[in-house]
Amino acid sequence: MRKPFLASFLVLLIAFILSLAFGSVFISHKELWGILRGIGDETFSFIIWQIRLPRTILVALTGAALSGSGAAYQGLFRNPLADPFLIGVASGAGLGAVIAMSIQWPYSFWGLMAIPMAAFITALLTVFIVYMIARVGQTIPTTNLILAGVAFSSFATSLTSFLMLRSTSEVRRALGWLLGGASQAGWAAILAMLPYLVMGLGILLFSGYRLNLLQFGDDQAQQLGLNVTRTKTILLVAASLATAAAVAFSGIIGFIGLIVPHLMRLWFGGDYRRLIPLSIIGGASALLTSDIIARIVLAPQEIPVGIITALVGAPFFLWVLRRAKNQGYW
Repeated sequence: MRKPFLASFLVLLIAFILSLAFGSVFISHKELWGILRGIGDETFSFIIWQIRLPRTILVALTGAALSGSGAAYQGLFRNPLADPFLIGVASGAGLGAVIAMSIQWPYSFWGLMAIPMAAFITALLTVFIVYMIARVGQTIPTTNLILAGVAFSSFATSLTSFLMLRSTSEVRRALGWLLGGASQAGWAAILAMLPYLVMGLGILLFSGYRLNLLQFGDDQAQQLGLNVTRTKTILLVAASLATAAAVAFSGIIGFIGLIVPHLMRLWFGGDYRRLIPLSIIGGASALLTSDIIARIVLAPQEIPVGIITALVGAPFFLWVLRRAKNQGYW
């Protein structure tokens, strides 16, 4: 029981340390240890405490949010292809974030708080719209879910591009955000993100048993004493809140919410009481690793982390799609 969590935390710790070390300026483990003890070089100390540490924390929180919500969406829809990116939630949240950016809120704590709130509202609307379009009677076929998600994602992306074209001072910020990454990272962004993230992931962490019951189908879960409608509503809101918090500050990063929950399910089983926390930890590690690759593959130039996750995630999605078809998900 403890081994999967110990192994996951160890991988996360390694990824966290490497993320602090790598960048345009490499910081060795000895220098890093000295900085953490307060006796390092002042320039390196500034880089670590003011640039890399907030960036690393933001990337880890983003990966945790996307992967945790992806696992919840898969359990909620009982569909292995459901994740914030594929069903359009990320694009919807992105639209809300750009709308908030276009209003030109001051770059303060309360100004930053408005961005995830706008992202959350549009993410929730996206889930509702995609769910209603894809639903056939009491079922949600995989094909319908993907097509509805892709269609709404394209619509949201078009509106986002339109708002960016009309924008003036916020174009650079919005463009950097749209490509996915943490170039705008800072302690203020982390503090603004945390309340939404804690609420969303906190609810999901305590919903593993309910997600297990939902896997038997709505009727069976109802007979086992679960209030299906209320449970689905709470899970939908919580997963959308976590997704919105991630997208608002790190942009649209695809496939993390698909890949990590799948791998955790293959390695450690489908019990959502373990799958949700393992996906959260694994998502943080996976996105940190992707961010490290994005920083060093064309160093000193940095590429958006969303490109790395797409290059890995697209082939993985095709494999999952074929596997889902063979197992009768559609």
